[in-house]
Amino acid sequence: MNHLDYLLRPATLDDLDVMEKFSKAATFTIRTLKPDRARLAARVERSIRAFAGNEPLNGDELYHFVLEDLRAGRVVGTSGIVASAASHGRFYCFRNEFLAHGSEELGITNREHTLRLCEDLSDHTLLSSFYIEPEYSATLAPQLLSRGRLLFIRNHPQLFAERIGAENPGLSDDAGNSPVWDALGHRFFKMPLPEAELRTGGRSKSFIAELMPRMPVYVSLLSKEAQWAMGQLHPDAELPFGMLVAEGFDVDSYVDIFDGGPIAEARVAMLRSVVSALNLALRGDAAVEGEACLVANMERAGFRATLAQGKFLDETLQIMSPAIQRLRLADGARACAVRVN
Repeated sequence: MNHLDYLLRPATLDDLDVMEKFSKAATFTIRTLKPDRARLAARVERSIRAFAGNEPLNGDELYHFVLEDLRAGRVVGTSGIVASAASHGRFYCFRNEFLAHGSEELGITNREHTLRLCEDLSDHTLLSSFYIEPEYSATLAPQLLSRGRLLFIRNHPQLFAERIGAENPGLSDDAGNSPVWDALGHRFFKMPLPEAELRTGGRSKSFIAELMPRMPVYVSLLSKEAQWAMGQLHPDAELPFGMLVAEGFDVDSYVDIFDGGPIAEARVAMLRSVVSALNLALRGDAAVEGEACLVANMERAGFRATLAQGKFLDETLQIMSPAIQRLRLADGARACAVRVN
């Protein structure tokens, strides 16, 4: 698997079988991919319409990608972008805040960690649905699956918000139960976490605001298990989370209202992949020796991204001709490229 013959492309209905397999493998770590074939098909159809760009923008667009291992001849990962976190409502999460209480007479000062229900991320674009088969986690394929989306956003800024977020799953057991939910959410929703996730279907439902407390929640009043789990990451999410941190996302300001997982947030223009990406003319070379890079075409409906060995020159990028062909480009065409560590 230590090769560069991977292709990131828009999902099609032909990918439903493998997407259903992915959804079953990550039931509690990918909320946006439920093991329901009809819902997955609707999601892909929605993505196809968004990539086509034949309808007016309304913020409800979803762009879903799949990653192919071309040598193995199969799809090995999936990821997505939601144009607006809450196009038909509000996106709710907790904002981490700290309050200082003190008494001069007693000489005591306390700094309390609190959670405040907020709608700060409602207009953000969201990264979603990251999953890659475990045997590929030590290859460069995850970088293409994650960072390739950022190049698509960079190349089509009119489709997305200036700020971006990404939910990350918090700690939960094999049944999907969370210490944070048991100590906080369950008190107001009166149902287990898996049922609450199913009932809400996202973060834009008005009854989240109707049921959750509007006043700050003092974390120190929650159970010890919930305090320890607050802001902690599910082990299965370490790989995509690490790439978000490397991109420059802030992961300390917001947590999920359900399981307390960290929510990453950033300004798109400040992300590492966006800042360092270059628009260059591609030149085919039969045996170029260079550095690993991620290359994407500039198209919307026909988006393609791949990995390649490349040599960066002033206005050109020399890469092997098969990589140019994977992008469905001709020699000399311009593309977007960024170095890969």
